[in-house]
Amino acid sequence: MTEKIKVVTLGCEKNLVDSEIMSGLVHERGYILVEDKEEATVIIVNTCGFIDAAKEESVNTILDMADLKRTANLKALIVSGCLTQRYKEELMKEMPEIDGIVGTGDFHRINEIVDLALAGHKPIMVGNPVFNYEQALPRRSSGPRYTAYVKIAEGCDNACTFCSIPIMRGKFRSRSMESVIREVSELASQGVKEISLIAQDSTNYGTDLYDRFMLPTLMNQVTEVAGIEWVRLHYAYPGFFTDELIETIAANPKICKYVDMPLQHSEDSILKRMRRPGRQRDTRELVGKIRAQIPNVSLRTSIIVGFPGETEEDFQNLVRFIREMEFDRLGVFAYSQEQDTPAAKLPNQVAEEVKELRANTLMEIQREISKSRNGNRIGQDLDVLIERYDGRNDVYIGRSQYDAPEIDGEVFVTSKNAAIGEITKVRITHSFEYDLSGEGIA
Repeated sequence: MTEKIKVVTLGCEKNLVDSEIMSGLVHERGYILVEDKEEATVIIVNTCGFIDAAKEESVNTILDMADLKRTANLKALIVSGCLTQRYKEELMKEMPEIDGIVGTGDFHRINEIVDLALAGHKPIMVGNPVFNYEQALPRRSSGPRYTAYVKIAEGCDNACTFCSIPIMRGKFRSRSMESVIREVSELASQGVKEISLIAQDSTNYGTDLYDRFMLPTLMNQVTEVAGIEWVRLHYAYPGFFTDELIETIAANPKICKYVDMPLQHSEDSILKRMRRPGRQRDTRELVGKIRAQIPNVSLRTSIIVGFPGETEEDFQNLVRFIREMEFDRLGVFAYSQEQDTPAAKLPNQVAEEVKELRANTLMEIQREISKSRNGNRIGQDLDVLIERYDGRNDVYIGRSQYDAPEIDGEVFVTSKNAAIGEITKVRITHSFEYDLSGEGIA
């Protein structure tokens, strides 16, 4: 009997790429990939272990999948990803339902693990969290055919005091440009038009391999791949955001005028305790330079509230900063006290209810800002990548270059000529808190 395998992905886009490689490997082996968990004989849960909420979701998902051994066709439950890299012993001890574990540096051995798990051996393959993306491995896309994420580096060297990524993903390691371009070319041959470049620290790309910041060169090379129309940048570390990178984003028409740059906070005392680069003055100067040199740029950032020692005064200063900076997109996270990180041992931990209140307050403020920023788009003609059709309302739904897949806003398009997976010109007529609407321009 040919095994039927379902891969369940939790967490970030970097995890999604790993899942797609595992899917490619099991498919190449001859296993059948299925969407329906009830049909699966093997389930692989690719977990996230970044913060407490993600860990809880991972554990609950594992338990939910384990029930299928009793109610459906499941024979083997395999767990991979960040949670396994960090807690392999605890998982195997506390969750006997698991039949195999693989870490973030060993997921390319997934076929071996499936075989051993089905044979009843309960394999644990968790070594150093170092995977070599130079290898040419198969990849099965789990999303739309026209967009894909591509990892340009793995791991991180920045040692932010709140972050457990180096524990789970290891030191910073760039892929060679040849490796990235080879993967982008393969994706383009399959119909991908939009490439989102990702890394925990994308702006540091190339320093370990080429002894200089090579992200601008890489981005320009990706835009030269036939078929690629949009290149989008995620997780730009502000400490390494060079003038050359700003100039590259501004000058190349295929590079989305979209900057995803997590800042984490505004206050100098907290940035210092976080071990983040620069201070508020540097942030204001950098954002000002980006906006001045990249017309119509969309700026996304993320903020952590409730970091140890954050006072009410600190928070009110942060509120003023957010109001003044008017970021187009904002993600807000309540600080999570992560085991084995320096911040977990800091004094003056903030109460959970205070953290949640502060997070909600910031998001309400951002709702007003987003609505105002979106209003500035009325009357503009935007290129929109069409993603689906709503027959009930007779509108197409897509995204402009100013919105990343799944995390940002959408554009509702009235058009007779639009097609899913294609980019069409749209004149914006209405704006909402997070979305836009407009009419296709023939």
